[in-house]
Amino acid sequence: MKTKIVTLLLVGVLASGCVQIKNDMSNNFDHTFAHVVYFWFKSPDSQVDRATFEASLTKFLNNSQYAKTKFIGKPPKATRDVVDDSFTYSLILSFESAEDQVAYQTEAPHLVFIEECEDLWEKVIVYDSEGIVQ
Repeated sequence: MKTKIVTLLLVGVLASGCVQIKNDMSNNFDHTFAHVVYFWFKSPDSQVDRATFEASLTKFLNNSQYAKTKFIGKPPKATRDVVDDSFTYSLILSFESAEDQVAYQTEAPHLVFIEECEDLWEKVIVYDSEGIVQ
């Protein structure tokens, strides 16, 4: 029971900061390979920068042929010391294989997104993981 409550709370927190991507596959999380990216903006309070980033990232993800799950998030107000809410945006993607993730790195929509937005961020951290349960 306790696990279900914690899971529901986490889902609610993540969903509250999500910008939806229009894609029929967006709810099919593939446990094979996860790609998690955190962005820290140079000017995190700039609404213009945020709008530019969200539009470019959404366009990119709607045109990616490799990314399956597509989640764009922003940090909720942290209520515990163990929560790092210092980032501006997060991106969580899943892929059918590590090879698809490698191909995604050089696909045209991804490269256009980087070109359009790289001047907005001061730091990016990526965490890639291969699933242990299929």
